[in-house]
Amino acid sequence: MREENANNSPALGVLEWLRPGEHERALALIKDLRKLNIKYLRTGLSWADWHTEEGREWFRWLVPTLAKEVQILPCFTYTPPSIGIEEKTSAPPRDISYYVHFVETMINDYDEHFSWIELWNEPNNLNDWDWHLDPNWEIFSEMITMAAKRAREMGKKTVLAGMCPTDPNWLSLMCERGVVQNFDAVGIHGFPGTWEFTQETWADKIRQVKEVLDYHQLKPEVWITEVGYSTWRHDEIIQVKKFIEVLEAPADRIYWYCGYDLHPYESHQDGFHEDERHYHFGLKTADGTPKLIYRIWEQSGIDGLRKLSQSVFDSGAGLKRAPTNGPRPQISKASSSSRNEKPVLITGGAGFVGTNLAKHLLNEGKQVLIFDNLGRAGVEQNLEWLCDEFGDQVQLEIGDIRDAHLVRDAVDHASQVYHFAAQVAVTTSLDSPEYDFDINLRGTLNVLESMRRLSSPPPLLFTSTNKVYGALENVELEMRGERYVPKATQFQNGVSEQQHLDFHSPYGCSKGAADQYVLDYARSYNLPAVVFRMSCIYGEHQFGTEDQGWVAHFLLQALRNKPLTIYGDGCQVRDVLYAKDLINAMTTAQANIQQLSGRAFNIGGGKANAISLRELLSRLEALTGVKPDCRFDDWRQGDQKYYVSNTSAFEKATGWKPQVGIEEGLANMRLWIERNTSYSPLNLQLAKKGVDHHAIA
Repeated sequence: MREENANNSPALGVLEWLRPGEHERALALIKDLRKLNIKYLRTGLSWADWHTEEGREWFRWLVPTLAKEVQILPCFTYTPPSIGIEEKTSAPPRDISYYVHFVETMINDYDEHFSWIELWNEPNNLNDWDWHLDPNWEIFSEMITMAAKRAREMGKKTVLAGMCPTDPNWLSLMCERGVVQNFDAVGIHGFPGTWEFTQETWADKIRQVKEVLDYHQLKPEVWITEVGYSTWRHDEIIQVKKFIEVLEAPADRIYWYCGYDLHPYESHQDGFHEDERHYHFGLKTADGTPKLIYRIWEQSGIDGLRKLSQSVFDSGAGLKRAPTNGPRPQISKASSSSRNEKPVLITGGAGFVGTNLAKHLLNEGKQVLIFDNLGRAGVEQNLEWLCDEFGDQVQLEIGDIRDAHLVRDAVDHASQVYHFAAQVAVTTSLDSPEYDFDINLRGTLNVLESMRRLSSPPPLLFTSTNKVYGALENVELEMRGERYVPKATQFQNGVSEQQHLDFHSPYGCSKGAADQYVLDYARSYNLPAVVFRMSCIYGEHQFGTEDQGWVAHFLLQALRNKPLTIYGDGCQVRDVLYAKDLINAMTTAQANIQQLSGRAFNIGGGKANAISLRELLSRLEALTGVKPDCRFDDWRQGDQKYYVSNTSAFEKATGWKPQVGIEEGLANMRLWIERNTSYSPLNLQLAKKGVDHHAIA
């Protein structure tokens, strides 16, 4: 009988191959499966590993550990090379009784830990069963039949190794030889958009399998024992789409491949990076960073993934990604009065600044193309809001800035470009400098190269950072009240663009190098481009994660009545700029791009909006009635004790000045939080009393 979840989908599990000694990875997997409410796990128990003492010791720990948390489907596969016809794991054994003995032993040793077993893996794949050594699968048929019969005698249900590709002729051969009669389920594999998967749907593939089974009057269940999508091209939204599609398959059970990307230092059975696609199938990256599919699944369940997929691919708004490796459709024209205008491209357009800019442009009646990979928590809410509010004025490209082909296509269609897509955290850059480089520098170069090839490139505004000036250790400071202030008169109005560049941290290096590339392309190739070196921006549509958006983070933590960590002594000073003022500066820069091209400007709240962290905490207490609970930690690498933007160069060039003061900006932001998040007035009152609003939801 088909097991289903609440949405009438097949019973769902995850597949993860765990190697001997990967104890930490196995424990992490258990924790992640618990978060996703996954009860089924398919994993390989290698016959070749069992043939060693290390492997047997590994099994003694792994099997009971996993079985405490999930229903495991062990896949018994891989010949010990020393007993194969040839010395490799894909070779048939010299004596098929050896495999039957292995299966018997595993059942005897771990009988209480599983009720189903799978016999072999992908027998029509040369990497798993070398049928050149076993023409017409004669040895395989006899070996697997003997093992299945013995397993059934010992009380276990059996799954026939999943085919890859799905091959009705091979299955028919197994039926004719009496193999399938000994199995309770038949497995198939598929990796849509990756290897052998054709344009056929899962329903088509399963129909072909069932036609063979019906012809032979057999009724085993049909399981998809391995299905996944590789994000090697950074297209995580397609992974979500393919996951949702397979849930509609008329299968009895599905195992999604896999929990984690293969570590880049490890070798796949095809060889070391012989095929890069093998390395990117995970719900998380190899270092445990959640991909889009995991993050939404954990936050909102499978219904959240369905909603996301439908909003991107079925809403009718804007550009649609091709779901396979086939030709991509062109950007659609929106049905409005400005339908003949090219859209304004905003990379990172679902983020905090991008959403505020998009709102401004859309309110002016412009078409906006949002280019975003939805990689940051909360941005899918911004995107949903924009689409609901502005309909088909919004065009979508859910893509990654590292994909040069998608970037080129988007730039080709743009009237203006605002390049915000970035890795924004110093902490992340220290942990993953290559990732930081690829997004911030390579991604920016993708934009610039896309522009350079055009005869009439669109004007570009690139957002850099005050971190390009390093720790500003040459600025002598003194303490005044609860803040640092510079001693030298040259810094009394803040840091100007004349300050020498001094990159600290990989983040500073990548953003600073991208900053310089933009300026050089403006000079070398006459591209219309301007750089904003921005200070601390805050405002609506900011979700206040700790690694970026510290003003919003402080406010949200105060409203939650949860502790804050301050790095340093809290007297460090920043100038804060309200998002509305930033958007005015950006649109002003685009309107004056010919005059400003090739220049970098420091953009922030300036001296009038300079504030120390301690001073902000006092203002938040007055605003919310909640005294923030603060904890202090060591200074972080490259932290600036004082940074205030001297914005006089941009003010002189354009007449722009900030209009919104700190008190007004904070009050506006709190009002937005109350209206648009779970922090309703009732929940805020509970937070003041120390009650977590989630506890009463």
